[in-house]
Amino acid sequence: MRTTVLAATLAATALVPATALSSGAAPAVHSAHEQSRSAPHAAPAGLAPCGAGQLCLWAKPDFTGTRHVSELSTVDIESCVPLPAGGHAQALVNRTGRPVTTYQSAECAETGEFETYPGGGTWVPRSPYTVRAFKIWES
Repeated sequence: MRTTVLAATLAATALVPATALSSGAAPAVHSAHEQSRSAPHAAPAGLAPCGAGQLCLWAKPDFTGTRHVSELSTVDIESCVPLPAGGHAQALVNRTGRPVTTYQSAECAETGEFETYPGGGTWVPRSPYTVRAFKIWES
């Protein structure tokens, strides 16, 4: 159910024109569709950069604070990856090419909050909860 709701939200935010971002009405998630209007492999205007094939997480909202970067070559697919001790994130970019689920729990427990984000290019300037762990899925 959560994935279905997320997919609908992503589809709706993909239709938000870039001018809405500069008006202060920032949607919660920015999709690869918006990215296609900017230079290849670049972040949409006004959003944080994150390299192709990477999952970038920031400690503070709006892509600020300490940044943690993970790549597929250093992560076991479908395994729970807690952020470093005491680490957390409140903003993220998923450019892994695979779905990523972020968890409020450091053990990837589904009793807390969790969301799955598509991997083609998803910018989330403000996570709805503090992220403490993630899983990168096969597809």
